[in-house]
Amino acid sequence: MKEGIHPEYHKIKASCACGNEVEIGSVLNEVRVEICAACHPFFTGKQKLIDSAGRVEKFLKKYGRTLDK
Repeated sequence: MKEGIHPEYHKIKASCACGNEVEIGSVLNEVRVEICAACHPFFTGKQKLIDSAGRVEKFLKKYGRTLDK
């Protein structure tokens, strides 16, 4: 590898808006994110599926008979 052309790689702490910090390796000096695996609804199990205007029922009414067979 050539000398002097690669960025300096060091360990940093990436911080989330919720206060969670994770130690990672990066060429950046600091990393800040809005959402992480500790506070994301999908990973915490708090995600709720919202049915807007009965779309699921409408789909099941239209295609439900063919899916049962």
